[in-house]
Amino acid sequence: MSRELLCDYYVRRYGLDGRGVRYPRGNISETLPGIGTTDYAAERFYAALRGERYTCLVRVDTVFPVICMPDCIKAAPEFLDADGATREHRNGFNLAAMSLSAAALADEIAAHVSGFDCTFKPDERQAISDSWPGSLDDAGARREWGWHPEFNLAAMTTGMLQRLRARGVGAVDEAVAR
Repeated sequence: MSRELLCDYYVRRYGLDGRGVRYPRGNISETLPGIGTTDYAAERFYAALRGERYTCLVRVDTVFPVICMPDCIKAAPEFLDADGATREHRNGFNLAAMSLSAAALADEIAAHVSGFDCTFKPDERQAISDSWPGSLDDAGARREWGWHPEFNLAAMTTGMLQRLRARGVGAVDEAVAR
C-alpha cells in the first residue's frame, strides 16, 4: 500500500494528521558548503565575495529546483497552521520556489558582484544531477494552504550576498585589496 493511501486511511479511520512537506534538493543557505551535488550553488556566493574564480561541477545547462532557506523556514509554521480539514491531500506536499540553470545563477551573481568569474567543468556529480527532476509541482501546496515563496532568483542572490557580507565573508579579501 502506498504512503498516500495509508495517510488517507489513517485520516479517515483515526483522524490522524500525517502531513508532511518535500523540499527541493537545492536548499540555498549561508551555511558553509560541503561536497554535496547542490552545494555548488552556495559555493559560488562565497567565491564571488572572496574574489575567487569558481569552477562549477555541473554543465552550464543543468537545471534543478531550489529554495532559499528563509522560505523553508517560513513554510514550516504556515503549513502546520493550515486548516487540515480543508485540504484535499492528507499526506505530502512538494514545495518549490524556482528552477534555475547553473548559468542563470552564475549570471545573477555576476550582476551583483563585479568581476565574478565562473567556469563549468562537470565532474562525476553531473550524473547525479541528471537523475533529478528539473522542477517540482507545488500546485497542491499553493492551492490548499496558500504556499507562496518570497524569494526568486534576484531576491535570493541579494539576500545571500547581504547575509554573507554581514558574517564577514569577503571582508579579509577586501581589506587585503586596499
